[in-house]
Amino acid sequence: MKRQILLSLALMTAGLAMAGDVLIKSPDSKLVVIVSNEDGRAEYSVNYEGKQMLTKSYLGLKTNIEDFTQGLTLKNDVATSEVNNSYTMNRTKRAVSEYHANQALITFENSNKREFTVTFQVSNNNIAYKYSMPRYGDTKCMIIEAEASSFNFPAQTTTFLCPQIGPMTGWERTKPSYEEEYTADSKMNVKSQFSHGYTFPCLFHIGNNGWALVSETGVTGKYCGSHLSDYDVEKGYTIAFPDKGENNGVGINGAAISLPGETPWRTITLGNDLKPIVETTLPYDITAPQYSPSQDYKPGRYTWSWLLWQDKSVNYNDQVKFIDLASEMGYEYVLVDNWWDVQIGRDRMKQLSDYAKSKGVNLMVWYNSNGYVNDAPQSPRDCMNTSIARKKEMAWLKDIGVKGIKVDFFGGDKQETMKLYEDILSDANDYGLQVIFHGCTIPRGWERMYPNYVGSEAVLASENLYFTQHHCDKEGFELTMHPFSRNAVASMDWGGVIMNRRMSQDNNSRNYRRTSDTFEMAAGIINQCSINCIAIQPNNLKELPQFEIDFLKNIPTTWDDTKYITGYPTKYVVIARKHGNDWYVAGLNGTDKEMALNIEVPMLAGKTVKYYTDNKKKGKEIPTSVVKTMKIGKNGIAKVFIQAMGAIILVP
Repeated sequence: MKRQILLSLALMTAGLAMAGDVLIKSPDSKLVVIVSNEDGRAEYSVNYEGKQMLTKSYLGLKTNIEDFTQGLTLKNDVATSEVNNSYTMNRTKRAVSEYHANQALITFENSNKREFTVTFQVSNNNIAYKYSMPRYGDTKCMIIEAEASSFNFPAQTTTFLCPQIGPMTGWERTKPSYEEEYTADSKMNVKSQFSHGYTFPCLFHIGNNGWALVSETGVTGKYCGSHLSDYDVEKGYTIAFPDKGENNGVGINGAAISLPGETPWRTITLGNDLKPIVETTLPYDITAPQYSPSQDYKPGRYTWSWLLWQDKSVNYNDQVKFIDLASEMGYEYVLVDNWWDVQIGRDRMKQLSDYAKSKGVNLMVWYNSNGYVNDAPQSPRDCMNTSIARKKEMAWLKDIGVKGIKVDFFGGDKQETMKLYEDILSDANDYGLQVIFHGCTIPRGWERMYPNYVGSEAVLASENLYFTQHHCDKEGFELTMHPFSRNAVASMDWGGVIMNRRMSQDNNSRNYRRTSDTFEMAAGIINQCSINCIAIQPNNLKELPQFEIDFLKNIPTTWDDTKYITGYPTKYVVIARKHGNDWYVAGLNGTDKEMALNIEVPMLAGKTVKYYTDNKKKGKEIPTSVVKTMKIGKNGIAKVFIQAMGAIILVP
């Protein structure tokens, strides 16, 4: 299909496009992207079912050899095609995915007759675009210094955003680490908390027009990670590169690429409601595996002493207790956290690994990522930041039977750091190790790109419940935010289904949980990560009702399908996930008011299910949990009551 056909389509869509514009529709024709050239600037806008979702937004790049943001001409020929592919995965929200999109390759030329191409792929409810640059004569490399790429939403839009923080800040200069607090339903013109813009992904409520989620995917060591700038009334939000001070100032904050070369994908998922956002697989649809798995990596559950017992628990005897606990629960892994090299010692780590294997459990082991980008004192240090050190360490881990590593404290989003993530993953695959990242950036399609990648923290995670009561109070707010944003685009290692009522080893002191037991169990379904932390404690085996223990013994971590039921960010969410032949429907109430909901669960129509819920709250006490049975009507509608900071679970 050539450009003249696209133009005729554009002219048929009254009010959307002008002659000379390029129009790309989704396969169902509901989503329309219009690319244009006005006063020498490349622009695009977006409509969904005739409603404006993005107003005039900009495209283009600034490089060290050419400016591709102004003086541009849209070239005559536009190459178009259909993109169709399918793939299987066992580490995300859906086991089998189908991707169908219409693609347009649109070339612009600047005043020096230098060209670049913008590739748009438009699928139902999803837009992705990237830039491609050819070689320019003898010039075979370039520095991309900035992008003009912007996202300009209509004036009525409100935001659900997490602020980006400045470099080398926070505890032991370990930030940015994507661990700041979200604000909900804010106006666009409100400045970000730290004046550094906003962390991906970014959620926008476009009033009655619908919702949009902006992010990026396909970032490798060949580019830097990005985020969004503060709002500008003309441009909207613009792609922003890392701060120069990140990674302790080492490395450029742009991207150095060889030519021909291309950028990662900029992505937008949108629709009338939140369903396309919760269910999207776009981060994986448009990426590809970077290498083959060295073995069949196993998902599962892990226990973790450090969350409530902290540093002192990383000793041989306490780790044996958590190995025994994992074995009792039928879990696959135990995570041994920081200071193990000092408090257990390398010689006894082999003994600990052998003991774990005798109990049907495998170890995952913690590492500090790099010594020169922060002041975090925890060891082992300097084992993962160079190839020589890494391979030596990983060979030892393989020899003693360790199955995974958790690498913590990264230095930001520079290309230098993106390369480190990729190098750790690639080397770990050579030694049969799965990888979890903490104190880190968001993953960007990595579950599909790197077969031994598990998930990342990149969120204000469960450890903060231990640190302050404030975060215990905010747990409902946070865990009803992430399904619509952070966890919608990538696996999230939240770090613990916490069954202790108090954030302490004795379960009788320090901060207290505001959520019910059912809330915590349901969070294990809502929070998606293929190796999930079930932070059950040895004392819980005697303290919890047997039905809770039984549920936690059998909680899945891999899903064949995911369906959004209902919700609103930071208030409540209900999601259905399929494991094998069984659908698990989980709902969280993050507010201080009881909710009565009629939920549509057609996958359970006519079935009698187990109904995990909470008794009515009495005063300030956490409501007690209960399991009942419920008959779902043939119409697939179930009336449920979710207590304040409580939850429901329906499962056959």
